[in-house]
Amino acid sequence: MITITFAVYLAGVARLTLWPEAFSDQTGDSIRTVIAWLTARGLPVTYAGVEAAANVALFVPFGVLAGLLVSRRRWWVVLAAGCATSAAIETSQLLFLPTRFPSLQDVALNTLGSAVGLQILGLARRARDRYRQGRASARQV
Repeated sequence: MITITFAVYLAGVARLTLWPEAFSDQTGDSIRTVIAWLTARGLPVTYAGVEAAANVALFVPFGVLAGLLVSRRRWWVVLAAGCATSAAIETSQLLFLPTRFPSLQDVALNTLGSAVGLQILGLARRARDRYRQGRASARQV
């Protein structure tokens, strides 16, 4: 089931990142409107900041899902795969999608997202292990 979920996630990432246009003008206007509203209320939100956060968030599921597919000791494979996937996307944008704006920053932020996903997975696994240990200890009493 994880493999299928990961494949669907990757298809969604491909659709989002390898389409000629990132989003419609209406979506861009909506994002700018929300940013302006937040800024008017004293929150230091910028379009660049939102874009950076979106690049991190986009690859958090990559870290979680790929992390579930490999052993805990091979976490570095997930980071390498996240970086390679992002680099392939940015290279494809550079070579084939002149309306897109590839950057090394996107690769770094996507890789960071993979790392955040791995951290979330690690926290969830530790919580699950502590829960199981607690239940096992309670049964022995």
